[in-house]
Amino acid sequence: MTLPIEAYFLAPHTSGTLQARIQQMIAEFVLSGRLRRGDKLPSSRKLAEHLGVSRITVTLAYTELLANDYLMSKGRSGYFVSENAPDPPEFQRTMQRKDAVDWARALPVRIASQATALKPADWQSYRYPFVYGQTDPSLFDHGNWRLCALQALGARDFTALTSDYHDADDPQLVDFLIRQTLPRRGIHAAPEEVLVTLGAQNALWLAAQVLLSQRRTAAIEEPGYPALRDILTLSRCHLEPVRADARGLPPEDIPPDTDVVFCTPSHHCPSAATMPLERRTKLLERARENDWLIVEDDYEFEIAGPENPFPALKSLDSEGRVVYVGSFSKSLFPGLRLGYLVAAEPVIREARALRATTLRHPPGHLQRTAAYFLARGHYDALVRRMSRALSNRRRAMLAGIAKHGLKIAGTGSTGGSALWMRAPEYICTEALAETLRAHGVLIEPGRSFFGRADAPRNFYRLGYSSINEARIAPGLARIAAVIDAAASVSAQ
Repeated sequence: MTLPIEAYFLAPHTSGTLQARIQQMIAEFVLSGRLRRGDKLPSSRKLAEHLGVSRITVTLAYTELLANDYLMSKGRSGYFVSENAPDPPEFQRTMQRKDAVDWARALPVRIASQATALKPADWQSYRYPFVYGQTDPSLFDHGNWRLCALQALGARDFTALTSDYHDADDPQLVDFLIRQTLPRRGIHAAPEEVLVTLGAQNALWLAAQVLLSQRRTAAIEEPGYPALRDILTLSRCHLEPVRADARGLPPEDIPPDTDVVFCTPSHHCPSAATMPLERRTKLLERARENDWLIVEDDYEFEIAGPENPFPALKSLDSEGRVVYVGSFSKSLFPGLRLGYLVAAEPVIREARALRATTLRHPPGHLQRTAAYFLARGHYDALVRRMSRALSNRRRAMLAGIAKHGLKIAGTGSTGGSALWMRAPEYICTEALAETLRAHGVLIEPGRSFFGRADAPRNFYRLGYSSINEARIAPGLARIAAVIDAAASVSAQ
C-alpha cells in the first residue's frame, strides 16, 4: 500500500545534508515496514515540492538509494521499493527516554487495576472453547445482515448514515423497541423513556453515573457481574454486596439505607438462577418502603429458553422505580455493542445529556442496519435458531457433566448459554484454566465474579454459545480428567 505524500517529512532534529536526510527517511520507512517491496514512491518533483527542497536533491537521494538496492526504477512509471530491499527487523526500535512524570500522582484512579477477567483474543483457535458471550459463526445470519447493512448505505438512508444525531437516536430502531421488543417483556414505554446505548455495559455506566454519587449506596449481587462492580467502584459510591442464593438476590438481605439496587432477576450472573415471582414482588415492596431505585439488567432474556414464565421486573413496577437495561449483544453478536436503557423520562433525559457529552450517540448506520434486521423478521428467526441450538447444547452439557461427575453450582433455569460450576475445594480454577489451555480447553475462572477478599477459588463458568455440540462431550471429559489428576495428587 503506497504511502500518501503527507507521510513524508524530515525530522527536525536529524543532522546531515538534505540529501542524506531524505535518504535516511526513506530507508527508515523501508526498515520499519511502512514501505514494503513493490510500493511506489512519490515522483522526485512531487516530493521536492512537498518537502520544500530542490528537485535535484531528491533525485540524488533516489539515485543513492537505487545504488544501495533500496529502490528500483521502472522508467516512466517511477520509483518503487526494490524486491531486494532489506526486510524489516523483527524487533521494534523504541526511542530511549526517562519519564519525568510522577504517574502515581498524575493518575489518581487506577482503572487498569480492575479485576475483570479478559477472554483470550485467540479463543477460536482452541478446540474446546467453553467461553461465554461469543458468537458461533455457524448460527449467525451473515447474508441478511449484509443486505440490511447495504440497504442502510443507500440514498434513502443518507440522513441516518451521515447525520450527527447529537443526543437523539434512530427513530426506526426506537420505534421497533417500543412496539416489538419491550412488549415481549411486558414493558410499555414512550420514545422519551428509551435511550440507545453502546451495549448493556454502557447502559449500566450511564445509569450509575446518573443515579449515584460518593454519598450514595449501591447494593449488588455477590457473586455478580465483574464489569458492574468495576463501574460502581469507579463511581466511588458505597458498595453493599448481598449474597445471592439459588433464587437470586434475597430482598430481605438488602440494607434499608441502600439507594440503588443492581440485579439480574431473569438470569443471575453468573449462576443463571431465576428470581421467582414472589421474590420479585417482595423486592418491589421493599423498594417502595425504603425509597430505592432498581437497575434491572435483563441481558439474556431473548435466549432464555422456551420456559421464561416470569415477566420483567420493570413490567411489575407501577411507580417508575425500575431502570431497565437490555442488549442485542448476546442475541446478535458482542461486537455489535448495541443496547438500550428504559426508565422514567427524568432519568433518560439526564442519561441522554451525559451520553451526548461523551460519545454523542451510537453510529447511525449501525442503528439503521439493526432496525432493518429487526423489522424484517431476520432477528426473530435468528433467535429461534439460536434457542434451538443452545437448548441442544445444554442437554449435551448436562449429560456430559453427569457422566463425568462434574458439579453444577447454580441451579439455573431452562435456558441461557452458560453453567456455573464448582470444582473440589482444593482446586484453584485459575491454575486449572492454565492447565486446561494446554489441552485445548478454555474455561472461565470464577474468582472475578466475587468482590470479597476471602472469595472461594474453586468456582468456574462454562459457556456453550460458541462451542460445537459435537465437541462438548470430549471437552468435558478433558476437564474431568485434569480435575481427577489433581485429586490424585492431593490425596498423596
